[in-house]
Amino acid sequence: MLTKIKTFFTAVTSADGLRPVVTKEGLLFEGQSMSGLTRVTQDMDGIRALRFGQHGPRQSVVKMGDLDYLGLPYARSTMIGLAFTERLDRILVLGVGAGNIPMFLRKHYSDAQIDVIDIDPQIITLAKLYFNLAEDRYLHAHAQDGRAFIENVQKPYDLIFVDAYTAAGIPRHLASKEFLFSLKKALKPSGAIVANMWSTPKVNPLYKSMLRTYQEVFNEVYTLRVPTVGNKIVIALPKLKGVSLNSIAERAQEIGAQKLFPFDLSEVLQPGLIKLIDLQESRVLLDSDQ
Repeated sequence: MLTKIKTFFTAVTSADGLRPVVTKEGLLFEGQSMSGLTRVTQDMDGIRALRFGQHGPRQSVVKMGDLDYLGLPYARSTMIGLAFTERLDRILVLGVGAGNIPMFLRKHYSDAQIDVIDIDPQIITLAKLYFNLAEDRYLHAHAQDGRAFIENVQKPYDLIFVDAYTAAGIPRHLASKEFLFSLKKALKPSGAIVANMWSTPKVNPLYKSMLRTYQEVFNEVYTLRVPTVGNKIVIALPKLKGVSLNSIAERAQEIGAQKLFPFDLSEVLQPGLIKLIDLQESRVLLDSDQ
């Protein structure tokens, strides 16, 4: 059950004495979750953020009522995975955050079945109470460990997003070779995996090993640099497609135009999409390492 410690805005009264005017970022929620101290804040422009820790970075940002708003660069970059798939009937998102990625997909792929998984039921509750996450006949949120869910998938997905971060980073059991084999099994042969990773050695010293492990399991692996931050988006394909980077860009531009995205999807490719060569110098991550 959520423990709400504080709920307040930093505000002053307007000149007419009726309207509260937000003057700086205020705290909407502070409490404990499985990731430790968890905070929901809102700035003077109405942008809400989910944070872990007293001064933790923004894990997700949301504009209430605006499902098109993908405020963090990495969230927009993850959408390049759409250009690697042939059709989208079933989508899986591992890691809820504030729910902005699944709700963006819900708006633009209204007939797709979307499953959202998070090990922490409190995060799902926060996403519903303070952000835009809403379940309906097409979108379902599951409070379950992502690996346990993946290992029991009976009907494979067209696209799987892996954005399962805790305050300590990506859980090791969601980065091992054994997990990635289960992930591949839960994916249609024509589908794609899209994973968000921190690439800086200080924050994620296992980054190269994570890439090497993806290469061990999947036939094609790409990385996309996210501008201005240390994130990399990893796209993993279960079969060789041999598509050119130009065709990916054209497909991305076509999708953005058809779906009326608020941004040019092809522009997320500008920082650099790279098809990985073999990273033999890095070790493969195994369950037995933990």
